[in-house]
Amino acid sequence: MTNPIYAIGDLHGRVDEFDRAMSLVERDGGPEAEIVFLGDYVDRGPDSRGVLDRLIAGRDAGRRWITLLGNHDRMFSWFLEDVPRHDPHMLVGYHWLHERLGGIETLLSYDVVFDQRTRLEDLHSIARGAVPDAHRIFLQGLTAMHQTPEIAFVHAGIRPGIPLSEQRENDLVWIRDIFHNHRGPHPKLIVHGHTPVDQATHYGNRINLDSGAGYGRPVGVAVFEGQDCWLLTDRGRVALVP
Repeated sequence: MTNPIYAIGDLHGRVDEFDRAMSLVERDGGPEAEIVFLGDYVDRGPDSRGVLDRLIAGRDAGRRWITLLGNHDRMFSWFLEDVPRHDPHMLVGYHWLHERLGGIETLLSYDVVFDQRTRLEDLHSIARGAVPDAHRIFLQGLTAMHQTPEIAFVHAGIRPGIPLSEQRENDLVWIRDIFHNHRGPHPKLIVHGHTPVDQATHYGNRINLDSGAGYGRPVGVAVFEGQDCWLLTDRGRVALVP
């Protein structure tokens, strides 16, 4: 019998959804369940700090949790480096502290408040003092992909036609259209988040669990046995099929 593995979509600072997702997983698989978190723990929601605290506590308690790297996690991590680093994948005029991306809300969860006349070097210094070292180290240690024999879990997706072992981190945390538009098989079933959809959706060759927690909707929670997938709900398992 295949051991079940659970996956939780983008949390985006939603401690309430973290707690709800964990209650669903533990009800289905118990406290020792193996869980893959699909990244984007920070930004947009009200308590990015609280989500990271819970993930770090679970790791330190020896929980069987795999924490993947999301593009928002990487933007936050890069901002906290000795010299803040800007992600060149973003559109011209966008940056982590742009009002649409959620960095402002993340810093607010650490009680860091600023206005448009604040110099970046000053804000960076304040943020470095406010964010615990444990959070910076945790973000730096996130992994870009987790595989089982049947599934590859990533944050955003993969570049079609490239072996899984040769995928680039930038694609794994950012890719959209090329991946979404590919209708053929991938080397494995790809389970991802990154692009909000109204509800978790199975597309045949991929499953998107980003159901929009960053915009106030419930986080997607699923369990896999081989490539068979069920969503976890208050009513129990609901089969997710193409």
